[in-house]
Amino acid sequence: MRPRQLDVDPRSILDDFEPAYLRTWRSGLLEPKVDQALAELEDCRVCPRNCGINRLKDEQRVCHTGRHAIVSSAFPHFGEEDCLRGHQGSGTIFFGLCNLRCVFCQNWDISQKTSGAELDARGIADLALELQARGCHNINFVTPEHVAPQVVEALAVAIPRGLRVPIVYNTSAYDSLASLRLMDGLVDIYMPDFKFWYRETARVLCKAKDYPEVARTAIKEMHRQVGDLRFGRDGLARRGLLVRHLVMPNQTEECEAIMKWLADEVSPETYVNVMGQYQPQYQVGEIGRDGRPRYESIGRRASDEEMVAAHAAARRAGLHRLDARH
Repeated sequence: MRPRQLDVDPRSILDDFEPAYLRTWRSGLLEPKVDQALAELEDCRVCPRNCGINRLKDEQRVCHTGRHAIVSSAFPHFGEEDCLRGHQGSGTIFFGLCNLRCVFCQNWDISQKTSGAELDARGIADLALELQARGCHNINFVTPEHVAPQVVEALAVAIPRGLRVPIVYNTSAYDSLASLRLMDGLVDIYMPDFKFWYRETARVLCKAKDYPEVARTAIKEMHRQVGDLRFGRDGLARRGLLVRHLVMPNQTEECEAIMKWLADEVSPETYVNVMGQYQPQYQVGEIGRDGRPRYESIGRRASDEEMVAAHAAARRAGLHRLDARH
């Protein structure tokens, strides 16, 4: 399926674009970032779990990832937002495993199980360059929260070898500030998913009660680095923040709070993808000791009324740059 023609506000056109990492590389700031990345791995504070283990010695804890990242797949993806996939696809590199434990994860077979190959920096760089050579419009690192240092290492290899397309950081927003600051000057497009507003919801559904405040801090830092989403004259995203929100059943109030916060605390120009793809999968439907489904509140797809309410919440908050994917 060919993507629809994008109607881009001329005020959001970014002329004379070049990836941020080229300036960082030319200024000699890339190698120091690699050193900082290795230091993060030595006493792991890569994500908010703060495990404190030495991953340079292949120690593992919450994310079950040691010295090298696991890559589950890499291919031109035509299911991403139109402004990312274009006609040649978004060059997705899916990292295996995760620092969250979402009970509804649709990719649980790679996020909660070891699936794929361990690759060093050169191996990941080879994948990025191959996807660029195939015509992909960007390199899209998917679930990089727990392997941010390895992404930095890979970019330090790929950039001198000719990488020239935008970098997309496609994340749950459960990111540490230290890792995001490593990405400053390397990432062109941040694409976080803001999942939950309430701590108790996050504790139950992704096993990280601090997720809401971590996500808010992370998204504000992302916006500080790249600003509102801007495009080339071809309608493809070049630089900025694109926030995803997966509409889930019985969470209309949380959606309302998220939209209001994005408009008030980040920017009313925030580009938001209101997503309707939720399906009750993975652990949803499991029966608890009381004989009832453990996650009954999310045991169905979002209704049409809930989708309409999500869009209305965004518009009420003052957000108008909306991309709906159902």
